Amino acid sequence: MADFEKIEHTALAAAHGAAKVLLKYYGRARVVKKKGEIDLLTQADKASEEIIVEAVTRAFPDHAILAEEGSGKEADSEYTWIVDPLDGTTNYAHGLPLFSISIGLARAEKTIFGLVLNPVTQELFVAKEGQGATLNSRPISVSGQTELQDSLMVTGFPYGLKTMMPELMDRFSTVLPKVQGVRRLGSAALDLCYVACGRFDGFWEQNLAPWDTAAGECIVREAGGKVTDFAENEFSPGGSQILATNGKIHDAFLPLIC
Repeated sequence: MADFEKIEHTALAAAHGAAKVLLKYYGRARVVKKKGEIDLLTQADKASEEIIVEAVTRAFPDHAILAEEGSGKEADSEYTWIVDPLDGTTNYAHGLPLFSISIGLARAEKTIFGLVLNPVTQELFVAKEGQGATLNSRPISVSGQTELQDSLMVTGFPYGLKTMMPELMDRFSTVLPKVQGVRRLGSAALDLCYVACGRFDGFWEQNLAPWDTAAGECIVREAGGKVTDFAENEFSPGGSQILATNGKIHDAFLPLIC
């Protein structure tokens, strides 16, 4: 059985340590390199990841770690920590306060713990399997919205969007007239957390990596939401398509993106 008290303590300490580093560089972050045409890497990404990986390794030396910037480790364990040290790097590099630290723990292809922290707002989202989800220690739940036309959705565009433009724009133009509105924040982890606490009614995106969604999708599920891929299969951390909703609009929204 997972020791959630130790897991949460470790993740909290790691996230707050990483947050101090991100805030130190915030507003003056230097882009180290471009990982792709529009995918940035700053020195803050690397420093944040080192703090998290070190903390997790010290507390759980037998666990595997999958981290975005490559400093994780393989291990013969059913547990894998999935880490994004800075989700929303482009926002961060431009001084926009919409970025986060995302730490998830998966057991046998299912995320059982998720933590997402926005260092600027100090909003801390946490979920533990079977124990619900919280925002700054207060229980949260998804919205009660049942009408698609009154639903506020959020999405993101993958880094390879220039090669996928027709497909993405076709899907976007199908969705937009059917809902109240669509927002694009630039941090999948925060998008998912905002669905979990009822600020958005649903989120969809594709071509995501495990560290983009692992913590957030657990938080949505524990807040009472539904998370699948675009074919309505149960979502797993390795899935590249995700639809996360309050559950009530899921079936009505799904045909718009299939």
